[in-house]
Amino acid sequence: MRLFGCLFVLLGALPAIAAHAFDPFVVKDIRIEGIQRTEAGTVFSYLPVKVGETMTEDKAAQAIRSLYATGFFKDVSLEVDNGVLIVAVQERPSVAQIEFLGAKEFNKDDLLKGLRSIGLAEGRIFDKGLLDKSEQELKRQYISRGLYSAQITTTVTPLERNRVAVRFDITEGNVAKIRQISIIGSQVFQEKDLVGQFKLRTPGLMTWYSKDDQYSKQKLGADLETLRSYYLDRGYLEFNIDSTQVSITPDKKDVYITIGITEGPQYTVSDVKLAGEMLIPEADALKLVKLKAGEVFSRAKLTESTKAISDRLGNDGYAFANVNAVPDLDKDKRKAAFTFFVDPGRRVYVRRINVTGNTRTRDEVIRREMRQLEGGWYSADSINKSKQRVDRLGYFTEVNVETPSVPGATDQVDLNISVAEKPTGSIMLGAGFGSEGVILSGGITQQNVFGSGNHLGVQVNTSKINTVYSLSFTQPYWTVDGVSRGFDLYKRNMDPTALSLGQYRTSTLGGQFRLGVPFTDIDMVTLGLGYEDTSITVFDNSPLRITSYVNTFGEDNTSVLGNVGWVRDTRDSAIYPTRGAISRAVLEAGLPGGTLRFYKVNVQHQRYFPLTRDFTLYLNADIGYGNGFGGKPLPFFRNYYVGGVSSLRGYYTATVGPKDANGDPTGGSKKVVGSAELLFPFPGLENDKSVRLGTFVDAGMVGESYVFSQMRAAAGLSVLWVSPFGPIKVSAAQPFRSQFGDKKQVFQFTFGSQF
Repeated sequence: MRLFGCLFVLLGALPAIAAHAFDPFVVKDIRIEGIQRTEAGTVFSYLPVKVGETMTEDKAAQAIRSLYATGFFKDVSLEVDNGVLIVAVQERPSVAQIEFLGAKEFNKDDLLKGLRSIGLAEGRIFDKGLLDKSEQELKRQYISRGLYSAQITTTVTPLERNRVAVRFDITEGNVAKIRQISIIGSQVFQEKDLVGQFKLRTPGLMTWYSKDDQYSKQKLGADLETLRSYYLDRGYLEFNIDSTQVSITPDKKDVYITIGITEGPQYTVSDVKLAGEMLIPEADALKLVKLKAGEVFSRAKLTESTKAISDRLGNDGYAFANVNAVPDLDKDKRKAAFTFFVDPGRRVYVRRINVTGNTRTRDEVIRREMRQLEGGWYSADSINKSKQRVDRLGYFTEVNVETPSVPGATDQVDLNISVAEKPTGSIMLGAGFGSEGVILSGGITQQNVFGSGNHLGVQVNTSKINTVYSLSFTQPYWTVDGVSRGFDLYKRNMDPTALSLGQYRTSTLGGQFRLGVPFTDIDMVTLGLGYEDTSITVFDNSPLRITSYVNTFGEDNTSVLGNVGWVRDTRDSAIYPTRGAISRAVLEAGLPGGTLRFYKVNVQHQRYFPLTRDFTLYLNADIGYGNGFGGKPLPFFRNYYVGGVSSLRGYYTATVGPKDANGDPTGGSKKVVGSAELLFPFPGLENDKSVRLGTFVDAGMVGESYVFSQMRAAAGLSVLWVSPFGPIKVSAAQPFRSQFGDKKQVFQFTFGSQF
């Protein structure tokens, strides 16, 4: 007896209508027919009846609706044969493969990811209803790249074993470019200055790389907020963006953006008051307010003020302090009074610190940088310091901190640190080109050996003058208090005869043991003890100063080296600093026990000044002083030398300074090197922090006394690009104030590759 004759659910209709009425019956058995990929158990799970239960018309309709709703089947029917319920199904085909022809702008994985988000993917059930959605998704991705004329044609090819192949034929067309950005209604500021604040722009020198000449809704939204901030930071409290119109030409090649604005009047601050529950002295809180009566209103200062008060309360454990500034506008006088309402909320402490994202780096390497402790009162300052310290390890591309509330508790939060690791090994290559030859350098460094935070480096530096081989190891946390230890082994060969800079050779073999003792989060004292053995080879035509030295001290000399130093680092970033400073002072001496007794003092200070959002002034000063004990001079191979990529750009290595009778550079026991560099984004890449330009002036001198009339100088241009292959730095310098005997090297670059 047939229970149903080919019941179909068409176009998503939910009710299933029986073809024939029947009497309820007890199900003796259930048989599934027509399945190929679907497990029988899956079908059984959707049936509202089991063996031994009574089958009714309502249950039959429910079964068909449920099986159609799975999306696995394109046909379902129920039959009955002597008490056996037969479920006959016809499966939908599965997607065997997805192909893209003509896709150049995107790689296949990106396109497949977009299709997977809407349900079309290899191995899934094929649904014709998804084809239109798939085409729209692909068009959306192309539109996001400015390819508005992209055409997509879909072909579905049946395959054996109830499978299909889906092919998308894509004609990408040309990228639409922004041809004009207009701002209507600007009276106070020039339109070009306002448009200059935008990330979006018309085609320029580097827009082929940045893609900023391609329209993006997200970028435009960010630019509109930048425009709003520009006015609000200059006192225009009633500024408003009235309209935004984006139009594209019929050929879909050019985009025009028109923005209508109302500037309104400029407001000044008439008064600033505090209200609410003050847990800190009002006088201290007012010092945190950057808005001052009589000044032009600035939203940036307002935001900075509310944040400063919130952070101050956060340092006392009030993690959820809320500070709102309410304005009272006097439109006639164009003045605004602000009342800061303070609600400290409940004091909370940190329950747990959770670390995620570190697949290679050990948890302890991150946790030992924490200045916020588990079980301690919440401190915004300690959390910020913790984030900065983790960020400055140099092991991660991103460090994010969140402090979510603990469910069910009103006085607890967790501190979640999520990191994104980056390669910490590097292969460095460097080269310098000039009239006197080529300098090559290289090295392999691993800053995070086996995820332990320890540093291991092997360096090779070779030129016609100097050859250096070194091995170094540093353990930043030898003790739990952050005392570091390390060692260096090195061999240095110097052969000035290769470039006719002096007829002699030196060979030095040495090593040292180092300790670093932190006194604060930004101050560290370093201690070192080492030993060196130096051999000097002279010739018949060697300079008199070299032969005299050998006659006095011999060809082989030993040194017991001791050094003590101090470092303070307040930079906001070790890679892309814009503010702060790093200072170093080192005293090195030849101690009793060696044949050479001397001392050298070196002081260096580097500071970054943020001039504007984009421009940073970098200043560097490096001063050295050395001498020998007992009336003896500083050993000549301990002299300072100036010139080269790391000291005075534009001059060949070690050629600046006094010369001997043969015209060979002698270096000196005193040196001064200074630099001033204006750092700024590459034109067209203002928002790309991976590329930075600099225009610099370097100056320096070396000798046996500080004679500033002997200063050499050079000016030039530098480019730093943190490329996907590693950091690349290029400089081109033109020397001036040069003197006879100085050898110039205009072009220099370094290249690094990470692994």
